[in-house]
Amino acid sequence: MIIVMKAGTPEAEIDKLSQELTTNWGLTPEKIVGRHKVVIGLVGDTVYLDPLQLREMSSWIEEVLRVERPYKRASLEYRQGEPSEVLVSTPAGNVPIGLHHPLTIVAGPCSVENEEMIVETAMRVKAAGAQFLRGGAYKPRTSPYAFQGHGESALGLLAAARKASGLGIITEVMDAADLDAIEEVADVIQIGARNMQNFSLLKKVGARNKPVLLKRGMSATIEEWLMAAEYILAAGNPDVILCERGIRAFDRQYARNTLDLSAIPVLRGLTHLPIMIDPSHGTGWAEYVPSMAMAAIAAGTDSLMIEVHPNPKKALSDGPQSLTPDQFDKLMGELAVIGKVMNRWPKPVPVLA
Repeated sequence: MIIVMKAGTPEAEIDKLSQELTTNWGLTPEKIVGRHKVVIGLVGDTVYLDPLQLREMSSWIEEVLRVERPYKRASLEYRQGEPSEVLVSTPAGNVPIGLHHPLTIVAGPCSVENEEMIVETAMRVKAAGAQFLRGGAYKPRTSPYAFQGHGESALGLLAAARKASGLGIITEVMDAADLDAIEEVADVIQIGARNMQNFSLLKKVGARNKPVLLKRGMSATIEEWLMAAEYILAAGNPDVILCERGIRAFDRQYARNTLDLSAIPVLRGLTHLPIMIDPSHGTGWAEYVPSMAMAAIAAGTDSLMIEVHPNPKKALSDGPQSLTPDQFDKLMGELAVIGKVMNRWPKPVPVLA
């Protein structure tokens, strides 16, 4: 249930109402500040509450609404139809991700292999216009014999790349025991597709202050995906980004997964959370990445995650879907064309004489 306050409601009135809801009603109010109004989300047993009775608590209350979706905090209703943003702190400053901001580009290799490789990649993708470097220190793999990542030692290499490039870092957590070490380096913590419904892990990252990138499970419905996001939000972390990375395909001879771009408009009608598209995992082949990346911008994505490796043929994981730095440079030029048409491309920073 949410309480929508009238525009211009005094802060003292909101505080008074929140106190009364806590003391007399046994609820936990959560204040959500929008562009024009303040909404108070009510956490607790609201099943038998009478919206009309709540409205009588203050003349500053505009309306009281029930959130009908099973995912409460993730629902668009919870923010009165207003998209949220995730503000990520990086060495270069705060980077906002959301519908009302320019497109955010995340790029880098599937796995961190060595310092030279990750620093070189970071410098190249930054020069091309990326704001974040992605790289796996811990890698979940289908086969127990495949490369699993270098683990904690790779976090030090990501830190070196962060220092050299100024890019924000996105890397995956597989085990809650690694969270402290990952938080030292990562600006965004990634929950991979295989862990989307690892509810214990979702609660743990929900208790942290770092933004969370939640990838859709390979066979997950959109509601299951949003319910997974709800676990993180309910644990206290409001900064969740949803990443569509392809769902299981029928014909894996031609594409690794089916990239569900229809998820973008569907999510826009269901949730306020920012949306990212990963066309690299979504297709599995580098040759398909440019067209799917451009289509994602046209469909309205807030961010793109693209795999880039200095030498994809020698990559320890996911080489076939990785672009070379030169290919990424070319792609960024192509993305700029459609990004400008959609009014989502970053404006160049003026150079002072």
